Amino acid sequence: MSEKVVKPYDSEESKKAEVAQMFNNISANYDFLNHFLSLGIDHLWRKKAVKQLRASSPKIILDLATGTGDFAIASLKLQPEKIVGMDISSGMLEVGKKKMKKRAFDHIIDMQLGDSENMPFEDQTFDAITVGFGVRNYENLEKGLSEMLRVLKPGGKAVILEFSKPKKFPIKQLFGFYSKVFIPFFGKYISKDKRAYTYLPESVAVFPEGEAFNAVLKKVGYQVQEPMRLSGGIASIYVGTKTQ
Repeated sequence: MSEKVVKPYDSEESKKAEVAQMFNNISANYDFLNHFLSLGIDHLWRKKAVKQLRASSPKIILDLATGTGDFAIASLKLQPEKIVGMDISSGMLEVGKKKMKKRAFDHIIDMQLGDSENMPFEDQTFDAITVGFGVRNYENLEKGLSEMLRVLKPGGKAVILEFSKPKKFPIKQLFGFYSKVFIPFFGKYISKDKRAYTYLPESVAVFPEGEAFNAVLKKVGYQVQEPMRLSGGIASIYVGTKTQ
């Protein structure tokens, strides 16, 4: 795994603090930008990720790096009793809370401010954990994944949806242009944050993907299955199970 640390801003703050600041800065336009820049494909990716939990019918779900709660909303298909959406950005959560109230999901989905690497939950609290495009923002990846394992019940699954790097022509070349030119240009123009959407391709470039990420999951104690590559490798789904 690369030792390089990519942060949103070139400041003396920690990566964690910078990530929180970045998402606070872009929270007002995040939902629009997310769907616009992914051409709406992100909805399909979340649906496929949620399907990985269908057989286990989890009743209590934790959605980390929840943002404005899109993954939590997608998980309602599983008919859980409760979903906790946790994020480090208060700005994103405020948008998410309004969304839940407007759609009358707030009685099931509880949006909470918190740090994925130091969670306020008891051991073995959740039947399943979901993370959408969030683990690459962890300051300490192994610590964050270990915390997830701690709060999972035995037999529980962590389903992680994350960007990856396409390997084949022409998707590799098209995605390279799209992520390095198109996304930063429109992201900066709409969000008014010069760095936020430049950070995205930079963070994807250094993140361990595929078998390299599975190796990290195994190291901290998960039983893993083959990564599922989506849309030609633009994103991947990882599933880790807590065996005991």
